[in-house]
Amino acid sequence: MLELAHIDHPSKATVVNKQIVIYVRVSSKSQDQRSQISELEKWASTQDGEIVWYRDKFTGKTMDRPSWNKLVVAMESGKVAKLVVWRLDRLGRTAKGLTALFDDLIAQKIGLFSLRDSLDLSTPAGRLMANVLASVAAYETEVRAERVLAGQAAARENGKSWGGSRAGRQITVTDEQKSQVLSMQGEKIARIARTVGLTRPTVYRLIRQSKSSSLPLK
Repeated sequence: MLELAHIDHPSKATVVNKQIVIYVRVSSKSQDQRSQISELEKWASTQDGEIVWYRDKFTGKTMDRPSWNKLVVAMESGKVAKLVVWRLDRLGRTAKGLTALFDDLIAQKIGLFSLRDSLDLSTPAGRLMANVLASVAAYETEVRAERVLAGQAAARENGKSWGGSRAGRQITVTDEQKSQVLSMQGEKIARIARTVGLTRPTVYRLIRQSKSSSLPLK
């Protein structure tokens, strides 16, 4: 009796369609997204394949942002082929954080394209440029802090002082002080207060107002 051999047919491999993702972040309520979005939309119109947008409205050095967190999950799941931003500083403000991100993208074989910086992370020259730009972004943050301190020193020489006001009186905060407080979120409150020249309750108030005014985005 002839015995027929059983042949297992190979199952089809699961194909993951990778996406091009565009990440948009504005650093405060006053910033306008339109210039970023119009240029990114123009770039996106020249691309083939699925494009997914992620948007955040948040201020600070930390990489912990709602839509960014969702994007990280997508990248770790192998769903992302390329990450596109308008400018490199949309991804973060510290050289250390950006460098760690670059390493993760390279390990996950995810491309990075910065529209304004003409950055391509897949080449040695692009990786060098990315680290230089990350250092420049961190340098600009430090320069802003020094500018605030210099302004405070000049104001003190002219007789202006901070703190010590009567109970119940809200301390006047300049736009530059507010911007610096928001850019330093993630640092210790005491350090922010010393750097900017405001009281800790005022710093807490500014951060709280910033968070409450942020609109929920994807």
